[in-house]
Amino acid sequence: MSGVGVFATAVIGILAGWIADIALARRHSLFVKLLIGVIGSFIGVFIAQRLDLPFTGFWGGLLVSSVGAVLFLAVLGLVVRRPA
Repeated sequence: MSGVGVFATAVIGILAGWIADIALARRHSLFVKLLIGVIGSFIGVFIAQRLDLPFTGFWGGLLVSSVGAVLFLAVLGLVVRRPA
């Protein structure tokens, strides 16, 4: 995500993790949401670059990070099952 500072990146990561938590009905701590968002950012940016999709600024970064975080949590949910 070019043009976004460290603080804005942390905010985007937390928001993306929070959006992914809501979308998939999960409950994680603020720190875990940040990690989910940061990992989702890497996944989202990778996919967006491969598909040659332009994204800039805060809103573009948030959108790409949120999509990546949702994908990350969805795949993680398929791999790691909690006992019933």
